[in-house]
Amino acid sequence: MAILIDESTRVVVQGLTGKEGTFHALRNRAYGTQVVAGVTPGKGGEDVDGIPVFDTVTEAVGETGASASLVLVPARFAADAVLEAADADVALVVCITEGIPVLDMARVENYLRGKPVALVGPNCPGIISPGKANVGIIPGEICTPGPVGLVSRSGTLTYQIVHELTQRGIGQSTCVGMGGDPVHGVGFRECLERFQADEDTHAMIAIGEIGGSDEEDAARFIAERVTKPVVAYVAGFSAPPGKRMGHAGAIVTGSSGTAQAKADAFQAAGVRVGRNPPEVAELMDATLH
Repeated sequence: MAILIDESTRVVVQGLTGKEGTFHALRNRAYGTQVVAGVTPGKGGEDVDGIPVFDTVTEAVGETGASASLVLVPARFAADAVLEAADADVALVVCITEGIPVLDMARVENYLRGKPVALVGPNCPGIISPGKANVGIIPGEICTPGPVGLVSRSGTLTYQIVHELTQRGIGQSTCVGMGGDPVHGVGFRECLERFQADEDTHAMIAIGEIGGSDEEDAARFIAERVTKPVVAYVAGFSAPPGKRMGHAGAIVTGSSGTAQAKADAFQAAGVRVGRNPPEVAELMDATLH
């Protein structure tokens, strides 16, 4: 099995006619994903390499039965694109766009609360269930089907650790790039809960970074609710306090949000923490074998 997406997922791409939208939609389709529609207002009736384009998500869902949306539109339109997809009753929205204002995402989070739609992102690489479907920009070439579920705040570290796993012959059930923005959709807790319930996921990897409290919250959830083995990695041990690093979703202040505090929280929950990506794969190898 897998979480969030599988071979039955039907995807509508918001922003299909743009350069990035076309490129990634066709890559996803080539991987085997059912990319059934695109949306660009004013371009309804056109197509991109046989993928029909609609003016609205509601029209696309009605005509094609799309169950998930991939948002690849500029930041100033992205929040409204997510809301439009939610109103069209898709079960999953994957928002790749970075640079969306925090206030816009706070509005989205509030609107989605209580609705039957899962949001992945924004500012994320998306999600892949190897051998089944790819909704986003994760390179399918580095993934292979298997028993490890992975959730990450960092796109680049997702790629590196997945590659390290694959090199060791360790496959993945689903890899979720949750994104590093301070306001985002599904996080560690939601993904770990789904992996815990997935009978084909035997172990999990959580990839964190400095800033915020997502990792500490995940550690508490693992201690209380997770029975499968978990390996973690936290980026940012050398980051200076008070400085925002790259795409990290928050600034470290004092001991709060530091890599060490996060690693300590994971270890207190019984999670083994690797200090570099190869060590994470090594720990997972030892866990499974």
